[in-house]
Amino acid sequence: MTTRNVRRADGYAADGVMPRRRLLRLAGAGLGLVLAGAVTTACGPEEVDASGGMGEPKPGGSGEGGGDAFTTPPAGTAPRALWQEETAVGTLGNHEVLAVVGNVVLVAGDPLVGRDLATGRKLWSLPGAAQPGARLIMGGDTLYLASGEYDGDLVGLDPATGKETWRSRLGGRYAQPRPIGADAERVYVVAGILEKDLSSRHNVIAAVDIRTGKAVWNERRDAGTEESGLTSVVLGDHLVYTDHRENLTVRDTATGRQLWTKKISSSNFERIAVHDGAVFVADGRNLRSFGLGDGAERWALETEEFSAFNGPTVIDGVLYASDSAHALWAVDPATGKRRWHNPDLLEVSVPLQFAKVGDTLYGGTEFDKDGGVQAYDARDGKLRWTFNDKTGKEQQWYVVAAGKRLAALHGDRVQALPAV
Repeated sequence: MTTRNVRRADGYAADGVMPRRRLLRLAGAGLGLVLAGAVTTACGPEEVDASGGMGEPKPGGSGEGGGDAFTTPPAGTAPRALWQEETAVGTLGNHEVLAVVGNVVLVAGDPLVGRDLATGRKLWSLPGAAQPGARLIMGGDTLYLASGEYDGDLVGLDPATGKETWRSRLGGRYAQPRPIGADAERVYVVAGILEKDLSSRHNVIAAVDIRTGKAVWNERRDAGTEESGLTSVVLGDHLVYTDHRENLTVRDTATGRQLWTKKISSSNFERIAVHDGAVFVADGRNLRSFGLGDGAERWALETEEFSAFNGPTVIDGVLYASDSAHALWAVDPATGKRRWHNPDLLEVSVPLQFAKVGDTLYGGTEFDKDGGVQAYDARDGKLRWTFNDKTGKEQQWYVVAAGKRLAALHGDRVQALPAV
């Protein structure tokens, strides 16, 4: 492991074989956009039932009375699910498929459903509201989606009720606009350009003003770029995204002006993170940090030979990432120096997606073979427990923190866990 710091002065100055996971994501991205080994700290069905673990919670049940006082389980023992419900999911390759807004749990699928976080009770259901592979894009207190009627409209929904509160009709100039980000003023979309023969051979990235529903800017993308497969983040004045053509690009959210673009070593379908004026990407064997304003590389952190980093997340000022060598990293995002490194997870499915409550870091693993939702001590990276629903399904796990609860999604099952 090495960290390469690029020359710094008044800030920072500038200067493969694709694994199975990325191949499956590549296939999923075309639809519009998520390891074997026994988990040594997980318990079998008999063990968890005897010690207050998984058990069989009733659908819609509150598990522990619906309160927020939960008992911390013994080391190596996962908590019991508070409730579990079946759900319709269209999630192949998509990161933003699970969200909690207030006390409502949302899962991208058809129908689009909102559930009460405490009890799992269905609050509302909207058949045909979300297109397959839809991302749950939040801007302020509104959920933005491409219209499920495939009419070129964008719609905004109130997550608490499922009611439509906003709609933009872009006037037939664009084919199938898809939201890729939102803030309090604009919804950012990628859309095909409709030709006279109604074909769409080129596409734009555009911003739609929330007050007027009109596009305030649109920028035509280079020939050959695709509309699917973007991984994107909006933060302040910056729209950041990667694409199929191995580009990392940053635009000004007010004008659409491209601030910079940079080639990375492979097409990036991983999560990207932005924090404190920098963007962080997994680029093969390296985690890399670039200045948001100028694209100058700030640092690069290297993992083991023949290994690759998974996409990073920044929570509470710490960057977390796993790698294909089954190690977990906590890194200072300002310098790239590791805070801790847990290389002792060879027999464990490592997490791709993270949440945090107090001193516990939670992770959702991929390709479940006894993976699931994992709890790590955020101070040293030691694995405390692994929750698994015992379905044997290989789909990726997703986890979101919400107060003293966790919402978790696996395959066609959504559930809540105590954050203990």
